Amino acid sequence: MSRNLAIAALLGTAACSGAIAAERMVTAPAPTVDAALKAGPMQTAVFAGGCFWGVEGVFERIKGVQSVRSGYAGGARATALYDVVGTGVTGHAEAVEIKYDPAKVTYGTLLRVLFSVAHDPTQLNRQGPDSGSQYRSAIFPQTTEQATLVRAYTAQLGAAKTWPGKIVTTLEPGKPFYPAEGYHQNYLRLNPQQPYIIYNDLPKVAGLKERFPTLWSDKPAA
Repeated sequence: MSRNLAIAALLGTAACSGAIAAERMVTAPAPTVDAALKAGPMQTAVFAGGCFWGVEGVFERIKGVQSVRSGYAGGARATALYDVVGTGVTGHAEAVEIKYDPAKVTYGTLLRVLFSVAHDPTQLNRQGPDSGSQYRSAIFPQTTEQATLVRAYTAQLGAAKTWPGKIVTTLEPGKPFYPAEGYHQNYLRLNPQQPYIIYNDLPKVAGLKERFPTLWSDKPAA
């Protein structure tokens, strides 16, 4: 992936890298259009917001989330490999797949967290220190209802000028998610002392707890 090799070696990163530069955070308003909490089968959300380590670390701490996996979305199965995705020409973005209980958390709430603390939706083809289309801000709706909710919420945030810049998040329906290699899973929890994690990702997790205490789970999802 795009990186300065010397700094990457210094930080000990295997994936997300580059100079240290944490992203901005806001407290986005609650969506005015959302699905209601209701009992039913587990639902799936797929988001891309830069390095998947930090995005996974945020969403695994939300009440009602049952599991989070890091992976790739936007390209073909054959190119869903870390070293290939890192070329920036596969169409893939680093993404996370979130399984959640619709009786405990709504899709709109997950969107709110994505736009508030998980990433900066105004950065085009980059997040923080990482650049390339594989780090783009993107949402991969799993249903037509999810796509409708994304359009409504991004329009709401744009009208409210929640971010000083334009939201560049892409909506990419119909594109499968492919799990990343095993060493990328649970990376933040397994490597809390790694400099990249400390400077770029742990602040996002702390931001979730500070800004949305009622969503915070002391026990991370599987």
